Amino acid sequence: MNLYPFITEILQILIILAVSPAFVGWVRMLKCWLQGRTSAGLFQPYRDIMKLFAKDVILAENASWIFRLTPYLVFGTATLAGGIVPMLSLDLPLSASADVIVLVALFAIARFFTALAGMDIGTAFGGMGSSREMTIASLAEPAMLMAIFTISLAARSTSLSQIVQVIYSGQSVLRPSLAFAFIAFVLISLAETGRIPVDNPATHLELTMIHEAMILEYSGRHLALIEWAGMMKLALFMALGAALFFPWGIDASNTATGAALAFLFLLLKLAASGVVLVLIETGLAKMRLFRLTEFLGSAFLMATLGMLSFFILE
Repeated sequence: MNLYPFITEILQILIILAVSPAFVGWVRMLKCWLQGRTSAGLFQPYRDIMKLFAKDVILAENASWIFRLTPYLVFGTATLAGGIVPMLSLDLPLSASADVIVLVALFAIARFFTALAGMDIGTAFGGMGSSREMTIASLAEPAMLMAIFTISLAARSTSLSQIVQVIYSGQSVLRPSLAFAFIAFVLISLAETGRIPVDNPATHLELTMIHEAMILEYSGRHLALIEWAGMMKLALFMALGAALFFPWGIDASNTATGAALAFLFLLLKLAASGVVLVLIETGLAKMRLFRLTEFLGSAFLMATLGMLSFFILE
């Protein structure tokens, strides 16, 4: 029995657990530099997580099992998603039974329970944030499925490993459908991860916050798990975009040297995607809530154009 794929799977999960806070710190540091402010440092997210784990959990009297379960479920789904996205190798044990539909479903489960937890306590902020989150999800999830289906048409499979292998071989690089799908994926990633112009993760203003409104009642290790899962989700979307559209560097030889090189390429891709993300957030302002339908509608339109161009031109 070949143990290399299982070792690679475990290493990939450990890497996404360890690297995601540093990636968020990298994004914050770059944004501070561009805005002429002093940065807290690359490792500040690690200190924040450790501080939250050291604090006590405070629960409301009417908190149900949903409120208590949600942090662990959100963190578990993010960790499981880290084992599905091919970041180090194409030969992953979970890739045989998990594809892009499963990945979208994992993120949907986490969003659904987070919205339930936001309404569970009965606060106005929680209900408002849950309502806004579900509005965005109803528009973002179809657009994401449409964009990934456009890519899967070129690979003739919804398996992430198969898609990456086809793109890696250079068979489907110069295609108009992939260009439209890439634009749609960038817009969807901003919405799914709660970044500007859809949401501002650094604000607590009641008129603008979406994700933060649902987790205001959490504290201690519960808040640490949710914050950590959010960091992993951001890093996973960047890694997923790199795997689908720029897969070069992923190990296809199943060797230790190839995995080490794939890890270095992964760090370089995350660093580059962080630069692009900061440039987008610095150049744009937070949109009004009622403008988000146009933003996500544009993402769905781009994904649809990509699918139509595949059937018309290819």
